Amino acid sequence: MAPAVVTAESSRGDGDAYGRAVNPADLQGLRSGNLETREAHVYHLLDRARTHGDESAIAALHALVRDYRDFHRSLYSRAMNQAAVFADAGLQEPLLAALGDTRYNCQAWAAMGCAAMDIRAAVPQLLTLLDHQQWIVRSETLTALGRLGDASVIPSLRPLLGDQADWLRQRTAEALARIGGDAALEALWYEFEHRRFPRIGYLASTLASFTPEVLPRLLAAADSTDPDQRYWAAVALGSTGDDRTVPTLERLMADDRGVTVFDGEVRTAAKKALRTLRRIQAAIAERETAEAQTKAG
Repeated sequence: MAPAVVTAESSRGDGDAYGRAVNPADLQGLRSGNLETREAHVYHLLDRARTHGDESAIAALHALVRDYRDFHRSLYSRAMNQAAVFADAGLQEPLLAALGDTRYNCQAWAAMGCAAMDIRAAVPQLLTLLDHQQWIVRSETLTALGRLGDASVIPSLRPLLGDQADWLRQRTAEALARIGGDAALEALWYEFEHRRFPRIGYLASTLASFTPEVLPRLLAAADSTDPDQRYWAAVALGSTGDDRTVPTLERLMADDRGVTVFDGEVRTAAKKALRTLRRIQAAIAERETAEAQTKAG
């Protein structure tokens, strides 16, 4: 006999509040057995949801998020790592609750879920987590703010570009680049001009995402008297993938003998930047060809 299917009218612990029928075995697999078995069951549910859009699997994953305190943190974190697979706006309330739940201690994964499910109501809470003692919470908070935030969060992010932790500066730069806009560009450019750290590849790569408006600034920086600034300008120019940067990069590669504070050569940076530029252009051309073929087919 086929197992009974629980409907949305069932009790909180056995049904899905979002109108999907759930096979009781899918919920039971999250509750029974040793932790390793339950973790494997989460991955099985995720695979079914991703591959087949399986309604029961999605409903079980929703129950895991909605009633998160009833389940082991390990199950929650594994589900949140792939939250886009079962995203639903109806999960906003439990995700916001988990975001502030210090006892359950899954705030990093709640932030991940909020980002995947586009829960912009999470932004005020996320801002309070920027100085959290756990690095993973800060990291996922920055990623989430990059996806959910707007210009209003930039004043809170900007000071983190001066943090002593390289990874935190990088995550902050990436968040600012994703938010975009004039204020984000100005924050990144200020750090580029007033370099507080010797290695700022994260600034070069994120500034490139502001092409074309940033091109005049980068081309001017490539003529700076400071070899460090010329070095990083070359790196950024290559990452733009823009043909207008080629003459400048070729000149730096041929003529610039400048050396940075960490013994990097400007001409070497320019040579690598030209290779990067060509790879980006080739990838764009390949993608455009594939899209054209798809449309033609």
